[in-house]
Amino acid sequence: MTVSTRRRRPELAAFLRIRRARVTPADVGMAPGLRRRTPGLRREEVAQLSGVGVTWYTWLEQGRPINASAQVLDAVARTLRLDQAEREHLYHLAEVPYVPDLADEAQTVRPEVQGIIDAIDPLPAVVYNARYDLLALNDTYKTLFPSLAIAPRTERNALWQLFSHPGCCSMFINRANELPLMVATLRGAYGRHVGEPAWEDFINRLLGLSKEFARMWHSGDVAPPGSRIKLVRHASVGDLRLISTSLVIQGAPESRVVVYTPSDEQSRALLDRLRTMDDLLVGCPRHARRVSEILAERAAATEVEAEAETKDPASL
Repeated sequence: MTVSTRRRRPELAAFLRIRRARVTPADVGMAPGLRRRTPGLRREEVAQLSGVGVTWYTWLEQGRPINASAQVLDAVARTLRLDQAEREHLYHLAEVPYVPDLADEAQTVRPEVQGIIDAIDPLPAVVYNARYDLLALNDTYKTLFPSLAIAPRTERNALWQLFSHPGCCSMFINRANELPLMVATLRGAYGRHVGEPAWEDFINRLLGLSKEFARMWHSGDVAPPGSRIKLVRHASVGDLRLISTSLVIQGAPESRVVVYTPSDEQSRALLDRLRTMDDLLVGCPRHARRVSEILAERAAATEVEAEAETKDPASL
């Protein structure tokens, strides 16, 4: 037994005893019975309700060095009515890798998180989920990456924007270094979502969209989110060197705040200049178009589609 295990087992035993004592028979639909010395459940009752052996559970609560599976710990957690934080604590004490329930991956952020990234302004800040969907952004981020900010809701994803536009119009100068890292980060998160329809559909759409993405994806490389220098080319002001820093959001493990800090005074000055511009350019110097022009075209296309839907089919 390792030193870590020897220290964790007494904590595990104490934690289970305390949590067992607070669950009454009535809480789990059992009769109180006679001569009950404590208000909580008995060990054999926890074992029965969890579908495990009485001896095994007794040894677990005594802190003995026995192995526990995630399925068994989940059953014990349900019986003891543990919340998410308590369940995670149980896993750590039992030395079982904890994987949160990610079925309902966040697609929005809490108001206080939006308030934080607004307060970070004039530094650009954004909230991504693990799939690089854009969940929230502040005003300076909108000026730095206008193509993402004005994209239709279904396309507000950093990877989709990078791989759906020509390489010359990429927002990153160091595209050859940056994109493989982003795809490797995506693959690292994908391991927790294999088989989920939303993730499988997104990956398949990117594979069909871009041979470049397919090559990077099939490399099998994996990387965690991290801080690094990003070289951003903006058609309105030129090139900026920015340090990207990822910050975890408590209570939302699949989301992160990314803040971009100028790495030199020239980049800081260019970022300040961007914030004063009303109609920004999108794309590379050769293909640059103004935001107002793009939005006007989309509005016109939407109007045409709406008119087509309201026409009498008999008149066509």
